[in-house]
Amino acid sequence: MAQHQVDQFKTGIWSVNNLLLSLDQLSIPDYQRPYKWTEKNLNALVNDIQEHKDKSAYRLGTIVLHHDKNNTSLKNINIVDGQQRTLTLMLLVWAIIQKPELDLEREDLKTALNEISNQINVFMGVQEFNSDISHYNIYQNFNAAKRIVSVNFSEQDIDFLLNNCQVAVFILDDVSEAFQFFDSQNARGRDLEPHDLLKAYHLREFSEQEQSLQAETVAHWESLDSDHLATLFANYLFRIRLWSRGKSARYFNKDHAYLFKGIHLEQASQHPYLEPLRIAHYFIDDYNAQYQRHIDRQQMSFPFQLDQMIINGRRFFEMVEHYEKQISKVIDHQNQSEKISIFDATLAGRAHQIIKTLNNYDARHRTGDRYVRTLFDSALIFYIDKFATDRLSEAIEKIFIWAYRCRITQYSVQMATIDNYVLEKNIFSLLKYAQSPNELLGWTLPFVDKLESRNIEKVKDLVELFKKLNYLTQEDYNEK
Repeated sequence: MAQHQVDQFKTGIWSVNNLLLSLDQLSIPDYQRPYKWTEKNLNALVNDIQEHKDKSAYRLGTIVLHHDKNNTSLKNINIVDGQQRTLTLMLLVWAIIQKPELDLEREDLKTALNEISNQINVFMGVQEFNSDISHYNIYQNFNAAKRIVSVNFSEQDIDFLLNNCQVAVFILDDVSEAFQFFDSQNARGRDLEPHDLLKAYHLREFSEQEQSLQAETVAHWESLDSDHLATLFANYLFRIRLWSRGKSARYFNKDHAYLFKGIHLEQASQHPYLEPLRIAHYFIDDYNAQYQRHIDRQQMSFPFQLDQMIINGRRFFEMVEHYEKQISKVIDHQNQSEKISIFDATLAGRAHQIIKTLNNYDARHRTGDRYVRTLFDSALIFYIDKFATDRLSEAIEKIFIWAYRCRITQYSVQMATIDNYVLEKNIFSLLKYAQSPNELLGWTLPFVDKLESRNIEKVKDLVELFKKLNYLTQEDYNEK
């Protein structure tokens, strides 16, 4: 077995052969997301390799490693960025090694594959994959790789993969620097989602005392599909946060990541405005750590608010988990039709009729209608975040009139339409500063004095609701 010593690890351009020969010292830390590459990603990688095999070298991307000097075990090099690519390359070469009819003429390739085989066995023998997602995708991709190499891989292809395919490896001794590098590289390079960059940022913001909590804290985040996280941030967290400040919030991108970067409580202890957050932070940790919690089994959660200052590190991930669960409870009613409940509050009367209509009217799946539904849900989420279910049915009625007025008076609704509408009569700013539900419920909304005639048939159920709620006169409707 080829043994690499730590001092041989250097930042630079590595061949796939050198990367896989280093597996005995590489480790995937617990806080990393599961292995999520699928057969589609594997095929794309192989196709890229095949298309460029006429070149003297082909660069496969970047891998960022953290040399953990505090870890005295052999496996003390953590993969900060590049685990998906590294594992996929390992599975592909492993499939080559396991190919029954593999008959190579070149002795150097035989030797290389034999050494890599030993490295893979060491790596897989000690690396823990705690996610069922990782287990499933590793199994599926290994079988897919075996199908690929059984047909397409010649001796020349193996040589090109091992010796001419390369990765740019960056090895850093400080974990914060490693994450900073990951952040900056991906901000300039391959197109990562904003939430991926936020994950990297907040992982490095963990205090030294909280490093052991990383895996547990990030577990819920890692259990979520990337598209789900993207929707959570783009449709709800981002827009509510900006609209409550009276600012435009159309499309969430990497330039808006700053909205979810806040303060480190340990570094800002001298700032009086942070005292309430600091007190809550330490009190909650102390309460949850008391031995009595083993008896009463009570746990206290941090009192998050959608528009509050972001606390970097652990509290950020807790906040995202909190709101992912909260928002899911609010929007789950879209699948209900009879008994409709939100946070165990059963809706009755006009609120029940509103939600039932929104869940069932014919045009609800059109793009503009989906925009308006997200607007309605966002306002409802912000209300519940502030006042829970206090006077919820009345609030739903008011929010419906406010949000869907935009729909029935417009023939076409774009995201720009929604954004401009919010800023003209901003329910989020009102809720931000409201001290009781009365301030929303007493909010004056104008009657609808003009319907878009081409739109009535598509939204007739909505129009009927406006008439029943006395925001559209019988005469106005009959004229159309």
